[in-house]
Amino acid sequence: MSRSIETPVLIVGAGPVGLCMALDLGWRGVNGLLIEQTDGKLEYSKIGHIAVRTMEFFRRWGIARAVREAGFPDDFRMSRVICTDVKSLPLHIEEHACLRDMPVPAYSCEKKQRCPQHWLQPILQQSLAHYPSVTAKYGWELESFEEFPDHVEARVRDLAADEVVNVRAQYLVACDGIASEVRESMGIAMHGNPKLSYSIGVTARIPDMLEHCHYGPAERFIFLGPEGTWGNLTTVDGRDLWRLTVLGAENKLDLDTFDPVAWIRRGLGRSDAQVEVLHVLPWRRREMIADRFGDGRVLLAGDSAHGMSPTGGMGMNTGVGDVVDLGWKLEALLSGWGGEELIPSYEVERKPVAVRNAASSTSNFKVLTSPKNCAQILDKTEEGERTRREISAQFTEAMRASYWEPSGIQMGYRYEGSPIVVEDGTPPPADQPKYVQTSRPGARAPHAWLADGRSMLDLFGKGFVLLAFPQAEDADIDRLKAAAADCRMPLQVQRLDDKQIAGLYEMPLVLVRPDGHVAWRGSAVDDGQRIVDLVRGASGSSRQNLKEAA
Repeated sequence: MSRSIETPVLIVGAGPVGLCMALDLGWRGVNGLLIEQTDGKLEYSKIGHIAVRTMEFFRRWGIARAVREAGFPDDFRMSRVICTDVKSLPLHIEEHACLRDMPVPAYSCEKKQRCPQHWLQPILQQSLAHYPSVTAKYGWELESFEEFPDHVEARVRDLAADEVVNVRAQYLVACDGIASEVRESMGIAMHGNPKLSYSIGVTARIPDMLEHCHYGPAERFIFLGPEGTWGNLTTVDGRDLWRLTVLGAENKLDLDTFDPVAWIRRGLGRSDAQVEVLHVLPWRRREMIADRFGDGRVLLAGDSAHGMSPTGGMGMNTGVGDVVDLGWKLEALLSGWGGEELIPSYEVERKPVAVRNAASSTSNFKVLTSPKNCAQILDKTEEGERTRREISAQFTEAMRASYWEPSGIQMGYRYEGSPIVVEDGTPPPADQPKYVQTSRPGARAPHAWLADGRSMLDLFGKGFVLLAFPQAEDADIDRLKAAAADCRMPLQVQRLDDKQIAGLYEMPLVLVRPDGHVAWRGSAVDDGQRIVDLVRGASGSSRQNLKEAA
């Protein structure tokens, strides 16, 4: 037997990215169906770092406080230590304060957070339950799908009932991971480096771990031995739950002979350490980008579109950026005011971000695995001491020249060349590790604190926002309002007379998209309809005319 249901958006995969896709649609009041073949419960946590930009999105959805209060201790030092084992004198220390003492950066209303996936996922699930427009179904598996000009037909199996459900959707968003069956079914290849390293991840409880650290608590310990960098131990919950990643060649990481307790004890420097192994998982570190981020009505987001090394914690955070870019575009199309260029703009905007973030993550990984001549690193001899000093110096220099979590990568991505961004003729700012706010079209709209205690970012999300500063002419504002009204594009006008904020935004008029990126800015509006049509994806022919008139 089978039954049929209809939904505007079908989301496949209920990991963090799929849940965030559903959450953004629910927050927008868009109907959708989220399916996940498992029961939604986690055996282990693969992620923990929540970047500043992601926390800004969590703030938008009303879950930032819940994430901050999930349970990670705010007095736990977030330093990274390079050593031969946790008991020994460190070779290099990258000092970082605890979360409590980290200031909120001047460019944001939020700061980064640590929240392991087994805490984050239930928060996302519970928050989604508040939005009746999106239904989540666990134990539902996508078997096949077919795309048509105006819809997608999917065959889904309810595993518990062993029943086929035929789902008719206007759009399908695949958030089904690096081994995406949706991507494979579409014949979309991935290119890059599929084998940066082979690893085995071990999640374990180590009750007295923090009592025996030479340095003290740290977010991560990177281990070196005679063979070079062989692994790292990362805190999961800031207490007794840790994740060991052992690096090696494929033929050396055989689960039949792999002894997780022995490897953990090596890193601890104690043969008698009490260890409770909870989960062991072999995996490959990679730098891979999908050739396309979708076709027509079927779109890829998160790991289904890009795979990257976890060094730097950009995987999930990049995926959340994907769905925030996609969410408002789907709403626009389903509501009837979005144009034909919105879906093509998704790949144009997000693929370069994925390429950039993946390359940054690989660079981080190479820094950690770069030391040479480690053969005598454990020797208690003069030569061994010389080796340790040299390696310490190497890491000190390498860390000075690298950026593990660069704000420029996390916050400074810009949608250059997007068909729905109106270029203003200004040269693009330098792509640098340190983030500098700009209102240049395509960039994230700058944060500043308003007099009532809100952030500028709190103004954005539901529809377009036209920021009007004192120099703006009423006639120009009226032209854009009338053009938006004609096509039912949601537009709010925010008049601001703060001189500091006006200087930050540079132009009298700044049009901000629902995802918080600048769509257009200027001092006058000659043709409001052309601007509105372009930013809603309805007028590709207007792009060159607008660029020439800027």
